[in-house]
Amino acid sequence: MVKKMSNVPEALQRVWKVPHPMNLLPSEEPIQLLTPDGKLHEHDDYPLGLSDEDFLNLYRYLILTRSIDREGINLQRQGQLGIYTSCLGQEGAQVGSAYALEREDWIFPSYREHGVARVRGVDPVRLFHHSRGTWISDHDPREWRFAPQTVPIATHLVHAAGLAIAAKFDGDPIVVIAYFGDGANSEGDAHEGMNFASIFGAPLVFFCQNNGWALSVPVERQVSAPTIAHKGISYGMPGVRIDGNDVLASYAVTKNLVERARRGEGPALIEALTYRMEAHSTADDAKRYVPQEELEQWAPLDPISRFVNFMKDRDLWNSELAEAVEQEALEMTTRVRNEIYDAPHGDPLEVFDHVYVDPPLHFVRQREQLRVEIERRNTTHGEGD
Repeated sequence: MVKKMSNVPEALQRVWKVPHPMNLLPSEEPIQLLTPDGKLHEHDDYPLGLSDEDFLNLYRYLILTRSIDREGINLQRQGQLGIYTSCLGQEGAQVGSAYALEREDWIFPSYREHGVARVRGVDPVRLFHHSRGTWISDHDPREWRFAPQTVPIATHLVHAAGLAIAAKFDGDPIVVIAYFGDGANSEGDAHEGMNFASIFGAPLVFFCQNNGWALSVPVERQVSAPTIAHKGISYGMPGVRIDGNDVLASYAVTKNLVERARRGEGPALIEALTYRMEAHSTADDAKRYVPQEELEQWAPLDPISRFVNFMKDRDLWNSELAEAVEQEALEMTTRVRNEIYDAPHGDPLEVFDHVYVDPPLHFVRQREQLRVEIERRNTTHGEGD
């Protein structure tokens, strides 16, 4: 019972704090099901309910994600991609959480969710066109329920909240998940997305991959709350911290909160403590600010080697399995390389074709300005030849 203050008018009592029906405090320790050496300790609140076939699927997705990630870096170094954002080391957080979704659920990625895309089945060629600059979103978001990759930081959290609220109004039993990094939680759009989702009780799971660094700024200089998960309290939503390098914890916790959202109990925030073993992007030199000893400490916690140890304990892993998945990965990366390498660029003016049905005058002028600049450049290059 919250004590009412006698000097506050009755009409204002409604703005005073009232008891919340739920304990919103995150657990002191991140939820972990797999120890660093791959031993399984199931959690009563987050049961797995996975079969051996599911474990094999998770292994396959982890290996495919790392393989396509390596190919993305190689293609950028060879001048075939303008920039690439690696997820090396974050595969467990991404694959586990995505595996907890239903096919009709919507995914709102940032620019790094390559593992999430593998689970959903989005062709990596389509996504690499985004990094190459040949097309903004070369897959159909509605077909795959996978929104376009988002480069502006945290803006997609507002979009995710909007779709989740609309789904609730329509009685559509889907759940939305939005992925973002620790740096994005400092943006105003993150606040707006979480605030709107909580006010309307939207079926939305916010999934923050806390890598410890927002480009060159460490997380302790971005967050004064005890943890990022604690921020859920201010929005009236539960915040849960997980070991983000534990693919099974990522699956179990996400599954629990997705089902909660589907029951109409509102949004939730997951903070996945993980570590990206590559730079922020191929345009970044992380050695300038990340201590070498930090990398060395995280290396033994690799999510794939941890899961392989778990598979071995259950007699699910063998060299034949590894070779088969590696062959699939080779075929996938070879096809991606063949389709992306020297892929022709489209007409830059196409960017104006998908914004307005009835373009305003200033928009028409901008298009014409770009057309003239392109024509002038082409003429100049022609004369130089």
